[in-house]
Amino acid sequence: MAGAIAFKKISSFTSLSASRLKAVWKPLWRVLTFSPADERILPAKNLTLSIDKGAVFAAYGTRFLSHLMVQSFRTYSFQEDQYPQPDVFASTSVMAIKEMGIKGKDITLSIPKSWVVFKTAEFPVAVKENLSNVVSYELDRLTPFGPEDAFYDFRIVREDAERIVIMVVAVRADMIKPYLDALKEVGVSVSRISVNILNAGALCCYANRGTGSFFVEISSGGYEGVLFNGPAATSFSGNFVSDDDKSKADAIMREVMPAAEELKKKGRQPQIMLHMKDSNPSLKEILKVNMPVKFIDETDIRLNFSGHRKEMPYSAVGGVLTSLRRAFKGFNLLTKGVHEKTKTPVLLTILLAIAIIAIAAVYAIAPVKIEKERLAVIDKQVALKKDEVKKVEALKTELEALNRDVSVINNFKGQKPPAQALLKELTVSIPDNSWLTRSRITDKTVEIEGYSDSATGLLSKLEASKYFQKAEFASPTFRDVRLNADRFIIKMEIEGIKKPDVEASKDEKK
Repeated sequence: MAGAIAFKKISSFTSLSASRLKAVWKPLWRVLTFSPADERILPAKNLTLSIDKGAVFAAYGTRFLSHLMVQSFRTYSFQEDQYPQPDVFASTSVMAIKEMGIKGKDITLSIPKSWVVFKTAEFPVAVKENLSNVVSYELDRLTPFGPEDAFYDFRIVREDAERIVIMVVAVRADMIKPYLDALKEVGVSVSRISVNILNAGALCCYANRGTGSFFVEISSGGYEGVLFNGPAATSFSGNFVSDDDKSKADAIMREVMPAAEELKKKGRQPQIMLHMKDSNPSLKEILKVNMPVKFIDETDIRLNFSGHRKEMPYSAVGGVLTSLRRAFKGFNLLTKGVHEKTKTPVLLTILLAIAIIAIAAVYAIAPVKIEKERLAVIDKQVALKKDEVKKVEALKTELEALNRDVSVINNFKGQKPPAQALLKELTVSIPDNSWLTRSRITDKTVEIEGYSDSATGLLSKLEASKYFQKAEFASPTFRDVRLNADRFIIKMEIEGIKKPDVEASKDEKK
């Protein structure tokens, strides 16, 4: 029995020591392996050129100390319902680079969703270390293209002990090569190929602070969209079979709402963001009534930019975001599924480790005698400064007097109810059909703001409280149509505040 208790104590001590060592080691290891190329300190810039029907979009952004800034963007319009030819696209790109005064070679080409194939596939977890080769070998089975005839990339969606699920995005190479060749002829080199709808969807995720975000782009003839759910991105599209706005809204809801309900069942609140390429107020109102939606041109995307918001090309701006923020793990079809592993900066780690060891050695080797001699010198100085000691004693007497004053002040503060009691009384006094958005408690008054089905009935309830008196509206109430409630601001005095006993305080001081 005693042996079992001893073993249990040793195990507990070992576990506690290991957890403490781990807590110290983790931040130390992050410092030792911090890369000078980390995006938190390394400045970067990117130009994204987006191909769309009847237009070319360009956006230029920079990153400095993790701060993103969209410096400028442009839209170049062409013949509707046709994609610009490679030579036209190349000359337009050169024009954009000159107009925006861009310096640098990090350029992203963003292509339409209609050119791209999305495919989800499962593999045994054993192939994870060689996943790039497996995807290349299986590409002709997963998509209509072989690895030599396509630009493609993949991302791991989820994995468990047995299976690994990936998403593959591919495009036929002969659709992209003419554009790359035309750009190369004018001195423009592309370092990344992405997809318009994925870029715009990533921008919505950034604006909504997370995944579970829908992005749907609506035109006069149809719609296309994407759902970001963790690392996965599910795309969808469709054409309108009728010009009736109600029919168009029904088609979009049939596409979006089932997936949104699935997210709700998992305890997640879906964020549905829409972008209407053509102005259609009627369709917009129908969608607002039938779906919990936001429109991207009316939403704060939390991104610094210069220019007019309504002219912003979201696919190009999203391309800048995914190119400069590695956290979005955007697809780069130019890599053909070959992902470079981030290497730990060994040289920097060694230098930092040597510096830490050297500092520790200095502290360990420093003789205790030096500290003792320093203490002796301090003692001599104290002995020589007896006058200073007397001053310290006088200050000590003064401090005691101040402490008595503080005690009197604290007694004065005790004459009024504590803030916790006031907040609890507010909770009890205010009915269930009312709620507060702000409360402010001073020495003598309480001021509250909020909403109620009927604000006038609150005054009598507050007056009936043992803590409040003279409750009155501090400003006129008004009806909030959106919340269907009265907005109010009520100010009242705290009841039961007593004046401090001045004579008692004087006696206490004596």
